[in-house]
Amino acid sequence: MMYGQILHPQSPDDHFINVNVGGFKQRIEHDVLNRFPQTRLGRLLCCSSEEAVLELCDDFTPSEMEFYFDRNPRFFCYVINFYLTGKIHLVEGLCVVSFVQEIEYWGIKERHLDYCCSNTFYELRQLAEDKSWDQRSDELQSSGSSVGELSTMKDDIEMFEGSWCADVRRNIWIRLEDPAYSTSAKVMAVASLCAVIISIVAMCVHSMPDFNQMDHNEREIENPVLNFFENLCVLFFSVEFLLRLAVAPSARKFLCSPLNVIDLMSIMPFYFTLACDTLADSENTDLENVGKVVQILRLMRVFRILKLARHSSGLRSLGATLRNSSNEVGQLVLFLSVGISMFSALIYSVESESQESELQTMPIGWWWATISMTTVGYGDTFPVTLAGKLVGTLCILCGLLIVALPITNIFNKFSKFYEKQKQIEAKAEHSRANTGVLQSIES
Repeated sequence: MMYGQILHPQSPDDHFINVNVGGFKQRIEHDVLNRFPQTRLGRLLCCSSEEAVLELCDDFTPSEMEFYFDRNPRFFCYVINFYLTGKIHLVEGLCVVSFVQEIEYWGIKERHLDYCCSNTFYELRQLAEDKSWDQRSDELQSSGSSVGELSTMKDDIEMFEGSWCADVRRNIWIRLEDPAYSTSAKVMAVASLCAVIISIVAMCVHSMPDFNQMDHNEREIENPVLNFFENLCVLFFSVEFLLRLAVAPSARKFLCSPLNVIDLMSIMPFYFTLACDTLADSENTDLENVGKVVQILRLMRVFRILKLARHSSGLRSLGATLRNSSNEVGQLVLFLSVGISMFSALIYSVESESQESELQTMPIGWWWATISMTTVGYGDTFPVTLAGKLVGTLCILCGLLIVALPITNIFNKFSKFYEKQKQIEAKAEHSRANTGVLQSIES
């Protein structure tokens, strides 16, 4: 006998199926299940093979038409009520995450929630999502570099056990990573911050023509004073990086840290520039573009600005926000791309026939739509016709709305990250204070 013949026999009693959910048994009529054929129990009636049935339930007995489900029997009472009334209600005491998993398993949609439970459901789910996001943000915070990050510091300190010169390396590492640890640690942090600021100022001053000098061949050379400060700062950065690498509990973990990668990228252009200058002085005919390479490498010194993130909670929070806001940033780029494409075509269509307008091509229209939607408004290109001005007005208004929508979520995430960063630093400071009190008592 085929399974389809067992499932659809002709006797009156066979218009029912027996469902066993975690020991709770219920006999349900076919007509009741057929009201919602897309649900799990409704799909059981359409199965014509044993394999198809086992894909929908955990086990079954063909002779008794009893289907077994290893699910929450308490929730199944609400499932039965759903088949009878067409509405699902929240289960008192059941986690909203478990509720969502249960309705997804039984094939019930959220739109079937009764109005008396819908508002509560969405509030609880939003609260659960916020807690889940806070948990992920905590993990993200703990995985990154942070000056006052106590948990990571404890893990790093434990890694020194059994290694060479453990006590000396541990003391140096703590002072380099935690400026609030002692007075010497604060001095190191202030010196590092001053070196970063001096390097940035020297780089900016070097770009000013008044500080440039010429050699006897009328070739532009670097100002010796600025060059001295530049070399001094790079020497400081190099010694600091090598020292931190030497005393790090794990060299692999150290080199994979984002802030340490930034430190390396701020140092390497200087040495690459020295190598290129040396090759250029050798008068090799194969190195005609060495000068351009040197200029590019010198511009890479701008990465030193990012070294300020090591001393700023705000910059670290900003980096964590961007890493955790890929969806919002992607939406922002998508919205702007659609709007720019649409308004560039509109402005080109209404301005192309005007001889006074500069918006005569689509690329120029793209540029105008970009600076208009982002509310920059350089004023280098602008519409001159009445229709063009109306399109420009609409473009600016749409740009304000499009930019404001994702920015709100990004700002909220930044606020949470910044608040958590401050809490971490406050906990670390409190822990250090308690440790100092205990040490003074013991002594």
